[in-house]
Amino acid sequence: MNEPRKILIIDDDTFLLDMYTLKFKEQGFNVESATSAEDALNKLRNGLVPHVILFDVVMPGVDGLEMLEVIKKEKLAEHSLLIALSNQGEDRDIERARDRGADEYIVKANMIPSEVLETVSSVISKHLKT
Repeated sequence: MNEPRKILIIDDDTFLLDMYTLKFKEQGFNVESATSAEDALNKLRNGLVPHVILFDVVMPGVDGLEMLEVIKKEKLAEHSLLIALSNQGEDRDIERARDRGADEYIVKANMIPSEVLETVSSVISKHLKT
């Protein structure tokens, strides 16, 4: 029996967070959510090990890229796929995220939620063995 994929979604926009949470749950994901990088880091430090961490880059306080650095430094969720979901779509933004360990970078403005879900599922298929 395959257990559902666990995803941690981090976004300070609660409307988007709720929408993505619903979309991923409808597709059978086990969803954890956080409204800040600090909240997400606490969940990870307390033992949460998601298959995927889907995170906004621009957030108040600790941003998504700083969060990536902490995840790497503290060796949190070492085998999780790290996927940035941001409206920042410049090449340099994408490169900065990849330099910090992001496996994929999705520009929110270019995709509707179902396309984000498809992209995340595709990344999972490529990187994680079932």
